[in-house]
Amino acid sequence: MARFLGRTKELHNKKANVGVLITNLGTPEAPTSAGLRNFLREFLSDPRVVEIPRVVWMIILHGIILRVRPKKSAALYKSVWTDEGSPLMVISKQQEVKIRQSLTEKYGDDVTLALAMRYGEPTIEKALNSFQESGVNDIVILPLYPQYSGPTTASTFDAVVKTIQKWRWIPSLRFISGYHDNPKYVKALAHSVTQHIEQHGKPDKLVLSYHGMPKLFLEQGDPYYCFCSMTTRLVTEELGFDKDDFEMTFQSRFGKAKWLKPYTDVTLEKLAQDGHKHIAIISPAFSADCLETLEELEHENRAVFMDAGGETYHYIPALNDDELHIEALVDVISTSINK
Repeated sequence: MARFLGRTKELHNKKANVGVLITNLGTPEAPTSAGLRNFLREFLSDPRVVEIPRVVWMIILHGIILRVRPKKSAALYKSVWTDEGSPLMVISKQQEVKIRQSLTEKYGDDVTLALAMRYGEPTIEKALNSFQESGVNDIVILPLYPQYSGPTTASTFDAVVKTIQKWRWIPSLRFISGYHDNPKYVKALAHSVTQHIEQHGKPDKLVLSYHGMPKLFLEQGDPYYCFCSMTTRLVTEELGFDKDDFEMTFQSRFGKAKWLKPYTDVTLEKLAQDGHKHIAIISPAFSADCLETLEELEHENRAVFMDAGGETYHYIPALNDDELHIEALVDVISTSINK
């Protein structure tokens, strides 16, 4: 028989308030083989991330990947790790502080905020249970992935439901599945590009690089590619760019399957070979800098471009805790609260 978790009697008449949960992907606790093995085990065991029959995939995961990949991944994480810890976690906490301050200014004590990670700590389950214990009965979930996709946003929903389905008293729940076309988000991205151009000049090409996804996911109905295209169009229109001023690409592929194209590394190599000497690259899919931006875009893809004949390569940082970004996230949250 299922056991459902209830509230204590004294919370039943508690004044209604709103709990806002912001989430991101997560990070290993340490840039070590052991830390990466634990993180990758949880991440790659998610059927939303790897859609291969479970029996087959578990053999591959435990028999090959978790024996080989942690050491290599640990070395990459060490290259971006800071004295404060994982860049993703450090930045996420900075975002949490600023979003909380803004929400408090708008709503006072009626809104409470928590931060959680889909994989690793702090967990979604702990954050939601803290809401339940404090009497929150109206919950807003904002995964910090601007463009919805199954492996990121839907996986977060799965984790939320896994926890809440154990509760006897189900709260009102508003799940924000994306904000790829939010005007303030678009303006924040465009502003970051404009600031860069003011300092470094306009590049021959602006490359907007999004995290990759197997092409099969698109063919099966995942709207991620369409949302990336929409963000690209809105940002470049805001900048006043012509179609020859930019490229949209996809990074971070692995395995032998076909992934969304064009590939970032292949595009950068071709741009250099075609005589484009000055490139600026930005990744609108990442709300916070992490391994995929600080190592892959800042270093790995820089080498690809420069080795192919490029001369000037700039990575434009993620929006992180920039004030315009915080304003955009608070706008997304407030729109949901005020519905």
